[in-house]
Amino acid sequence: MHQQALTRGGDGVALYTDCYTGETLRGGDRYDYEHIRSSESIFMMYRDRLTNTEIAEVVNCPENVAVTLRTINQSKGKMRMEAWMANSTNISNHNINATIAKSAISNADLGIQNKVEEILSRR
Repeated sequence: MHQQALTRGGDGVALYTDCYTGETLRGGDRYDYEHIRSSESIFMMYRDRLTNTEIAEVVNCPENVAVTLRTINQSKGKMRMEAWMANSTNISNHNINATIAKSAISNADLGIQNKVEEILSRR
């Protein structure tokens, strides 16, 4: 992910798009890698079907890992994004683009589902 961002930047500085705001983030900005669906929520959902190693694969599937401003990540914590966005103050204070955020959530959910199916099909 970082290597691709460096390539996009073209000048040795990583270039990302915030997964919740759509804003451009460059190396040096205060951003975090974000699990759109938390490892805890994925663990709780799949602990009866997957091993811890398999759950780690699901948590870190490319669709579930994105970049967002550190202030958003810290404010959201382990909350589900939908619950965090239900507070309109969070949306306005952090300049959240609801369409972009919902797309990121849908993409993460689909990636998680596909990764789980892939893992289960290996058995």
